[in-house]
Amino acid sequence: MSRVVILKTGQSYPAIIEQFSDFEDWFIAGLSPELELTVINVTEDQDPGQIEDWDGIVVTGSPAMVSERAPWSERTARWLAQAVAQDKPVLGVCYGHQLLAHALGGEVGYHPGGRESGTFEVRLNEAGEADPLLGSLPRAFPAQLTHLQSVLSLPAGATLLASSDHEPHQAFRVGDRAWGVQFHPEFTAPVMRAYLGVQAPALASEGLSPQALIDGVIDTPEAASLLQRFSALVQGLH
Repeated sequence: MSRVVILKTGQSYPAIIEQFSDFEDWFIAGLSPELELTVINVTEDQDPGQIEDWDGIVVTGSPAMVSERAPWSERTARWLAQAVAQDKPVLGVCYGHQLLAHALGGEVGYHPGGRESGTFEVRLNEAGEADPLLGSLPRAFPAQLTHLQSVLSLPAGATLLASSDHEPHQAFRVGDRAWGVQFHPEFTAPVMRAYLGVQAPALASEGLSPQALIDGVIDTPEAASLLQRFSALVQGLH
């Protein structure tokens, strides 16, 4: 059985945890049950151990900011850079996407256009259509998003795979087996609506309409399928 580590880089809002559980639970639900999954909470200085111990690596989202360069985050970034150098399959999501870019020399910071939160269309480019992980997705598909920071510049040698109207760096690949995606394949529509509900005061203060964003949330099965696709890729290499 292929062994995959889920690096937990933070936790959701308490009200959302109470209703829907937490980040790692959503990834466990979306990844293949045929994988042997281990959750390592790097924010509590849990050690993921030797890279050789794992057949694949998933990095969750977080309310933290990569640009704060917390000690646990920087340690995890160094570990991820070593994993990429060893050609391990890696999937970084939201914070994980940004942390992967930072680990490999990209620039991460606050998006100059502000927050992106809700269901939005993500579009593959030609490289994305040919990508071994994203390539079987539709050229354009809806995805759940919530982030203030972004990958402002990709690492040297990275391949851009997807963009949205707000976010030019929705997905990238480094080497053959390391991917970052800004969108959330692990989010369901109810989770996304709950996020927008919690964020409503901040969204309103930023000139956005929380109710319009909530009304715009739809199911995102194509984006969600990315976790099964990553599972199959890891299993195919094992």
